Amino acid sequence: MVSLVPAVAASLADRLENLLPQTQCTKCGYNGCRPYAEAMANGEALPNRCPPGGAEGVRRLSDALGRTEDLLPLDPSNGIEQPRAVAVIDPERCIGCTLCIQACPVDAIVGAPKAMHTVLEDWCTGCDLCVPPCPVDCIDMIPVTGERTGWNAWSQQQADAARDRYVFRNARLKREQAENEARLAAKAAAKLAAVSAEQPADDAELAAQARKKAIIQAAIERARQKQVEMAARGQGPRNVTDVPADVQAQIDEAEARRKRIASQIEHGTKPDADKP
Repeated sequence: MVSLVPAVAASLADRLENLLPQTQCTKCGYNGCRPYAEAMANGEALPNRCPPGGAEGVRRLSDALGRTEDLLPLDPSNGIEQPRAVAVIDPERCIGCTLCIQACPVDAIVGAPKAMHTVLEDWCTGCDLCVPPCPVDCIDMIPVTGERTGWNAWSQQQADAARDRYVFRNARLKREQAENEARLAAKAAAKLAAVSAEQPADDAELAAQARKKAIIQAAIERARQKQVEMAARGQGPRNVTDVPADVQAQIDEAEARRKRIASQIEHGTKPDADKP
């Protein structure tokens, strides 16, 4: 898989992000690895808040920050260093609510509504973000690396692949949101056109028509204003704006694979996660 991280001169935040295991677990207190890297680069966070990276991760981050002589122990308030685990769903208890699918930051859980879900073990980063939202407590985190912990239980290649899947997922969500907003805008525009085409027979109908138009126009303006505010706040996934054609092809391929695996599970066949 070709990395989606631009090959340009890396800023301090870029270098720090590259040293994080990319589990996107949020145990550091930030909403993903990139925000944590930026906080460290800005002097707003210490390099000892990443349990998946463990002591070796603290050392790597401290070196990048020039804090080699001030090596801190992992902050226990963020968690402890431990063997990497993967999520396992109990098929007898799973009700197919899809909340775990929505929570997974790397699309490692596939399935369909009201159908049993499955975790793609090779894709799971062990973030355990899928566990809290499960309403029937059917997800267990099972250690899979023996006594190996931190970076000894996780490779740079795995971290790079996890980050790419995270970017793929964000691109997909952004595209789906844009498509949904476009559908809603088209529906509102069609409704406004239909109301405008009405021929009121008297003043009462004319007033009713005006009220309808005002309501629809207000809804359209609220949607437009929301998009403006989100853009002003810089919200939205990183690395998915002006995506090159080759990268978009990878995103489309990953989305097709995700849908294929979900369909296989829905029809009771074994998912072939490694097949392109």
